[in-house]
Amino acid sequence: MYKPVSNKILLDVLIKSGLLDSMDAEGYVQAAREEHKNLNSYLIRHGILTDREIIDALARELNLPVLDLKEKDIPQSVIDRVPVKFASFYKFMPIGIEGNLLTLAISSPLDVRMEDDIRVHLGLEPREVLALRSDINEALRKYYGLASDTIDRILTKDPHKRKSDANQETWVEDIEKKSEDPSVAKLVNQIILEAYQKRATDIHIEPYRDKMRLRYRIDGNLMDANLPQEAKHFLLPMLSRIKIMSNLSITEKRLPQDGSTVVRTKEQDLDLRISTMPALRGESMVIRILPTKSMRTRLEDLGLNEHNAYKFRELIQRSHGIIFVTGPTGSGKTTTLYACLHELNHADQKIITIEDPIEYEMEGITQIAINPKLNFSFAEGLRSILRHDPDIIMVGEVRDLDTAEIAIRTALTGHLVFSTLHTNDAASGITRLIDMGVEPYLVASSVEAFVAQRLVRLICPHCKEEDLSIPDTVRQEMAYSLGVPSEQIKVYQGRGCEECNKTGYYGRTAIYEILEINESIRAMLTSKPSTESVKRVAMKNGMVTLRQNAWQCVLAGVTTVSETLYVTSKDDLSTLPFEMLTAPVGKSV
Repeated sequence: MYKPVSNKILLDVLIKSGLLDSMDAEGYVQAAREEHKNLNSYLIRHGILTDREIIDALARELNLPVLDLKEKDIPQSVIDRVPVKFASFYKFMPIGIEGNLLTLAISSPLDVRMEDDIRVHLGLEPREVLALRSDINEALRKYYGLASDTIDRILTKDPHKRKSDANQETWVEDIEKKSEDPSVAKLVNQIILEAYQKRATDIHIEPYRDKMRLRYRIDGNLMDANLPQEAKHFLLPMLSRIKIMSNLSITEKRLPQDGSTVVRTKEQDLDLRISTMPALRGESMVIRILPTKSMRTRLEDLGLNEHNAYKFRELIQRSHGIIFVTGPTGSGKTTTLYACLHELNHADQKIITIEDPIEYEMEGITQIAINPKLNFSFAEGLRSILRHDPDIIMVGEVRDLDTAEIAIRTALTGHLVFSTLHTNDAASGITRLIDMGVEPYLVASSVEAFVAQRLVRLICPHCKEEDLSIPDTVRQEMAYSLGVPSEQIKVYQGRGCEECNKTGYYGRTAIYEILEINESIRAMLTSKPSTESVKRVAMKNGMVTLRQNAWQCVLAGVTTVSETLYVTSKDDLSTLPFEMLTAPVGKSV
């Protein structure tokens, strides 16, 4: 393998800079040689020195400028002039061409061989600037495309020597394992690893006429992954590889299939849920990424403010009744329920869940997955669960009258039950159950609360700035909703930077609306009330709506006005006196 800089040059610089002791230096060189790595990579990989420390030392001793590649826009003409196999092999990033002078961003000084290859093969004279190795790798992916080097090497490889993936291993695969062999398996691993590193929750692989599209869902929004056009030649092998990993049939392309697998990174294992669906130009595939160690477990970590967290804990500590968490698909309902179960998971409690599918494995809890192929539904599972002496039950979703009635009657017999519904707000949960056919008196006597939730994107902390463009109408609504003077309202937004992929957002948090079923609400249920009337009474009783909770986040500088307007619908505030809308608000969001 080519080594970008000789160990001796780098060693001399690091010893002269005082970063390495001469007594230890030779040991590092020998250890790097045994791992078949250059000294630069060895020192960074083992945490002996950082990338920044090495670059700064080289810049001082060799009098070379240091460039921040994240702030540099590189013309497409430069990318077209330097082949990906050349830049990737020598680990440099071309950033400019003036006449016959090629400016290169490198993490180690050029050696004679590399300079000669640039002159011979590119006909250009190299000029060096220094950049962080991690920034160079990110720039190669950004401008040349994800896995572009792997795709190029596969295309140039002898097709007769290409090995089939049909007999790949079924154990947990390490997708960060270094491999010099270009293959479709390596390409798939690179795509999954790239998605995980970018915090994606889903990978979308979509076939179109003469091309394929790869997208990641990051912070709830889909973003195109920069994949080279040549990747379209490997769509079928890629899909087959993923199917093999998840024990799906590679010959079945006319019917949808669902499967799962586990892959490993240096940090943790990733549960992958794979779903395929026949489309016009081939099979479309979506991969859901579930990190096993990133599940939030404390209620405060979910986004509950002090007021809502106190009320939520009060609800889940009750000995019986049913609590519904409502919201659309992907709003974090299951994560909230897992956080509740984590707080209740004690040796003196028997907790059983029935889910479709089981998203996170929790120690100390009996988890059951439904199986529609065997007619094992939520209703059938609930009937069996009751014979296992549970104290707390979680039902993944109430989808029909049969499941709803069993869950409610279970709550009436002294069990604490958690479940989810797909409704737009908390008050709609009541009308949804009644529309299913559940008797209003059963809802009144069994349900403790409906908790609606949404996910809002967080402002990127790296490019956060004050938003001076807030309309007066929005400012007035915030002031009226939160009971604060309009002149005190100060809001923020993200300008957009490399850390947040130019979106201005980094991460998400939840906003909540907790409708507790008290006596005034129960009295209304006998007349089958409308959603609006239930919500009006709940707000008079002090319920903080989704919109109000989102405005609290805006006022705290957590999210933006545009995100609040997009995620939440406007509350009907005009019909209620102001003092009835100012529910107690916690200091933290």
